Amino acid sequence: MAAAAAAELAQALARPLGCLQESGCSRTARLRALETIRAELQEKPLSGAVVQEVFGAQLVRPLARCLVGDTAERCRELALQLLCHGLSHGERPGEALPVLLPALVQRLCPPQGFEPSEELRLGLVQLLSLLLQRCGVAMVPYLSEVIRILQVTLLDHYAEVRRESCRCAVACTQAMPEHFHMQSESLIKPLMQTISHQHYRVRVDVIQATGAVIQFGNGKSVDDVLSHLAQRLFDDIPKVRHAVTAVVGEWLLHLRDRYSYFHKLIPLLLGSFSDEIPENTKQAWTYWEKIGLQWEKENEEDLKDKMDFSVSPLHYPQGVTRPGLGCRELVSRNLSKILPGLSHDITDWLESTRVKASQLLHTLLLHAEDHITQHMELLLRTLYQACLDEEREVVQNCVKAAELIGTFVSPKVSLKLITSALDKTSKPSCIMVLTAVIRGSPKEILQPHLTDLGNTLSQAEVCQRSEEVLYMEQLLCCVQALIEVCQENCKEISFQLMKVLVTIMAAPSSQHLKEKVEETMSSLAEVQQLDSFLYLYKQHMLQLMEWVSVSCDDWTSCSPEVLQFDVITTHSGPVIGEALNAFILVLKTCLQPNKDPQMRLKLFTVLCQLLQKASETVNSQGLFPSYLETVIKDILAPNLQWHAGRTAAAIRTTAVSCLWALIHCEMLSPEEILTIRDGLMPQIIAALDEDSKIARLMACRVIGVFFKVCGRQFDEHKFTNTYTEVLKRLDDASCDVRLAAAHTLTNWFKSLRDSDVKSAMENHVEFLYQELLIHLDDPDQNTQNAVLEVLKEGSVLYPELLVREVEGVVHKHRTPTYCNQLLHHIQSARESAS
Repeated sequence: MAAAAAAELAQALARPLGCLQESGCSRTARLRALETIRAELQEKPLSGAVVQEVFGAQLVRPLARCLVGDTAERCRELALQLLCHGLSHGERPGEALPVLLPALVQRLCPPQGFEPSEELRLGLVQLLSLLLQRCGVAMVPYLSEVIRILQVTLLDHYAEVRRESCRCAVACTQAMPEHFHMQSESLIKPLMQTISHQHYRVRVDVIQATGAVIQFGNGKSVDDVLSHLAQRLFDDIPKVRHAVTAVVGEWLLHLRDRYSYFHKLIPLLLGSFSDEIPENTKQAWTYWEKIGLQWEKENEEDLKDKMDFSVSPLHYPQGVTRPGLGCRELVSRNLSKILPGLSHDITDWLESTRVKASQLLHTLLLHAEDHITQHMELLLRTLYQACLDEEREVVQNCVKAAELIGTFVSPKVSLKLITSALDKTSKPSCIMVLTAVIRGSPKEILQPHLTDLGNTLSQAEVCQRSEEVLYMEQLLCCVQALIEVCQENCKEISFQLMKVLVTIMAAPSSQHLKEKVEETMSSLAEVQQLDSFLYLYKQHMLQLMEWVSVSCDDWTSCSPEVLQFDVITTHSGPVIGEALNAFILVLKTCLQPNKDPQMRLKLFTVLCQLLQKASETVNSQGLFPSYLETVIKDILAPNLQWHAGRTAAAIRTTAVSCLWALIHCEMLSPEEILTIRDGLMPQIIAALDEDSKIARLMACRVIGVFFKVCGRQFDEHKFTNTYTEVLKRLDDASCDVRLAAAHTLTNWFKSLRDSDVKSAMENHVEFLYQELLIHLDDPDQNTQNAVLEVLKEGSVLYPELLVREVEGVVHKHRTPTYCNQLLHHIQSARESAS
């Protein structure tokens, strides 16, 4: 019955086939013939045997010729459709191979020919895929032709042709698994040329095809594709990254010589653990768990002891699931091969590469656990460099990796290596790594090493090595980490930590860290059950002063100890009042005229700042008055002497300011002020002519106090010498100085009124009246009022003299308002006296 149907079909196809075989047949006739063949073959229900009988015997060759040589695109398209139908429904498609494979090569591979139509090229590759699926092992003799075609079509301009070629390559591996490896390497180059195609679907198909080609091909090609696959892990499209993970996972599970490539493939799979898409991360973990379990089974004898006696680490990162034994062993055994390349990548010029490498480093160390120890030198060198990266994410990942070193590696090893590096470098990354290791270390394991850590950090070679902002910040973070981890155990290194914190606060570059340093000091006090950081100063003040003052005889303005001394004395509040002996000794040593002027200026500024709040600082214990003689004679007096230069002038200004602060805070008794007056009066009077407004102002105030407290003891010479110099200050450019001079002259008049030399000063008083009346014309109203008050006070001495001078001024029409007020005041005083 099938034979009859085949004969009937053959008879129906005889005429159109004849038309196709005629050399002069027109395009229209060929097209009509092909349409007729399609109607007979496709539109009628025919069995596979009938289709095979007619297709194999009569249709294959003419259709193949039409496919290759017909100039009409529609004719080639119909021929292609008929061939696909015949191969799909025929029972023995392999019989067509000798005809179709050469035809496909001729049509798809230059220089013989090239199909111009994109759609037809796609159809031809689909035809090849159909042959591979239907014929299977029968395609072995034609493997070279298939590979030749794919080498061309994998680079086709039409994206769909490339995609179909990838699927065709996969079909080829499945059709000839035992023979494919002989030609597999020929496809690697075109696949890698296509793997970065602009269409992501093409990239996905290429990755999948690459996986199959190497899985069933030559394993040596892994080296040729690794860099390309690694690059695809940075692809913007999640499906592309998903495909890479799947391919690498399959290789690690099924590649024949996968053991040789573990160290190259594991980083690619573990790199997907940090993928931003949860689905991709889950897929990577799923593959990794399977790989670990499979490796355990394959190496069961080798791992028997570890499987039977495995003990979980006492300390493990919280919230992290520990990988299986097989996974851990795979990483540990291959880490020595992975780390050198990873160390290079983590400093790559591409930001994305550095980020990926830093993420992978953390994952590897989490798997390697205590096996990290044997790789510490390389690891630390890598972390030191990577922690200086400009990309924040790289630094964060490296810090997390360093914390794992603290968790898994003995401090005897890690701290020894890191602290030895601290002595050789000023890079803040070294401190950063140490901080991370401390944070990752368990409290009880770190405790025996606290003293060494404290001593190392407080060494000048470490804490004063650099004034770079980042270095100071990391040094502070290191102290904070020690306090957080070790808590009450920090009591044994409290002094060393205070030295570090004082050094940080003293660094000019770390002024913005002051609040954080204070918070850290408070934390250090809290773990020692102290109420505030001031109690830390109380606890260590004598040690701190001894530490900072050891070299005070050699200090210069550049000595860091000067700034440290500043911090200790000004930041300790009332506690400095308990260490006055050491404090005054440093000042006495360093504030001699032969010492560095800039350094003296800094220390005088510190002293002045403290004296302004003496009761809350240097005199908090009421002990400062016992040091006044030393302060005045040995510190202030030598520095009030005139020396040329701006710095010397600034020193004199601060010295006068210190003297005023001493007087203003009322720590000096009248007897002590009298002593000061005798010793310092010439220098104070000289200060009235200083260029510094502050110096002139302070000098006026000090002289005013001298008159107020002990003016009665002044002789005629001192009265005369003083008022003439103060009077000059009424012409000062500064309103504040003029006001201070006026107040001082008021005290001068008060002192003279009760003095024994009053009668001898009449001429001087008259002269003073004349000068003061002139200054009633001062442009500043406050100064005018102050001068008026001086004259009112002075009117008590010689009122008739003053009235005569005032009347003379009124006669000349000068400042009549103030003069009238003054006359009225004198008249009222007379009436009150009578």
